[in-house]
Amino acid sequence: MTPPTQDPHERRTDSGIEILPVYRPQVLEGWDPDAKLGEPGSYPYTRGVHAEMYRSKLWTMRQYAGFGSAESTNERFKFLLDAGQTGLSCAFDLPTQMGYDSDHPRAEGEVGKVGVAIDSLADMRLLMADLPMDKVTTSMTINATGAILLLLYQLVAEEQGVPGDKIRGTIQNDILKEYIARGTYIYPPRPSMRLIVDTFAYCAANLPNWNTISISGYHIREAGSTAVQEIAFTLANGIAYVEAAIAAGMDVDAFAPRLSFFWNAHNNLFEEVAKYRAARRMWARIMTERFGAKDPRSKMLRFHTQTGGSTLTAQQPENNIVRVTLQSLAAAMGGTQSLHTNGFDEALGLPTTRAAKIALRTQQIVGFESGVADTVDPMAGSYFVESLTDEVEEAANEYLDRIAALGGAVAAIEARFMQDEIESAAYSFAKAVDSGEKVVVGVNRFTDAESEPAEVFPIDITLQQTQIDRTKSVRAARDQSAVDAALSEIAVTARGDGNLLVPMKAALGAMATLGEVADVLRGEFGVYQPGG
Repeated sequence: MTPPTQDPHERRTDSGIEILPVYRPQVLEGWDPDAKLGEPGSYPYTRGVHAEMYRSKLWTMRQYAGFGSAESTNERFKFLLDAGQTGLSCAFDLPTQMGYDSDHPRAEGEVGKVGVAIDSLADMRLLMADLPMDKVTTSMTINATGAILLLLYQLVAEEQGVPGDKIRGTIQNDILKEYIARGTYIYPPRPSMRLIVDTFAYCAANLPNWNTISISGYHIREAGSTAVQEIAFTLANGIAYVEAAIAAGMDVDAFAPRLSFFWNAHNNLFEEVAKYRAARRMWARIMTERFGAKDPRSKMLRFHTQTGGSTLTAQQPENNIVRVTLQSLAAAMGGTQSLHTNGFDEALGLPTTRAAKIALRTQQIVGFESGVADTVDPMAGSYFVESLTDEVEEAANEYLDRIAALGGAVAAIEARFMQDEIESAAYSFAKAVDSGEKVVVGVNRFTDAESEPAEVFPIDITLQQTQIDRTKSVRAARDQSAVDAALSEIAVTARGDGNLLVPMKAALGAMATLGEVADVLRGEFGVYQPGG
């Protein structure tokens, strides 16, 4: 059967928005620039959250790192800082993300594979050894066990003499997108929401400069969503977090200034720029009109961007350097606050040292040589981009209305609405690639019969046993009665309404392991089963 073909004269964005042959002022009939744009650094923040944006300071160059042991990741952190990186970003292995220690049977074969293994305070000490925790900002991509990793980070900072108000960084802590797109959840949605709200309250009292959540569209996009779905589903999750915190008795302006977002950057340069601008405007209006926020910081959608992992190809991997450059330009022109650029070899494995340096140099060239930082919101006033920004916003708001009709993000997740929409979009994209309607250079056009093998990141086969031995040593050396008492206090708190992070910190400080703390909560909250 011959697949349907697109009109050769028709062009559409990846979200299906029609692109006209030319854009003129009349396309924007009824458009009020003062209401929709405003000034940079002012409501509704379409043009950016800071008045001068990169003219006064470039975005934070925050390369993602994390593999193997805490010691090897610490070495990569130092390598990247020496190469000019301006912030740290840490990946954790699957056992750590799922709340299992490295010696758990379910950790077999996964220890240190897609991130660093962190089982206890001993590992976090090694991870942050000789790094100035009062000066460097650290982002941790961790969700179900996000509160545990944050507390371990705080404990190490305290050991270094760094007080809570000097610690700056972000935990992803966005559990709703795990149910939608990624799968590293542990507990059911509603107790998971309690843990997130407890983190908001704990940080407001103890870590006032820490970003308590990075509401993530990145993994929604990686799962196959369109740009419109990415911002719609992510903002819906953001609404759910704000509602949960308010329902728990928190004032919106007490926690909203520390909310942050995490977006993907794909190859369609103009739609990506429009996506970032539309998302900022939508969030400003949601926080003002729906939640009555008064603090301007509560209305600012501050975000980190990572270039699109799912766009990288194993075929002709050097082509990915060009893709990452385009995506970096989109993020910069869209006003990101920090940026990670992927290594060109990441379709094959973890990035090698060479690929990591090229990725960092890519955004340094964009920042210092392209001129993109010389003016604020360089795409403003473009007939095409302004129209596209409006259309992305309109389509995303239609999704928000549908989610609201289902009862909000949690109910929509439970009904599999967002999951089904993403799967449909992913299928449509794959079908377009298979038919040749969507060109992917080196994959379905301009292919090579032969290609040179690329260097692949080496795997340390001794790592798992080394990590198991360290964790067993921690258990053998600690005061077990103190650990048992601290873990029991977590269970008691979980059955009540106290803040869970307080007893969790005490237990981790007594050298309880990540898996032990997670197991207590599994016992109290249960384990989420999709469709169950």
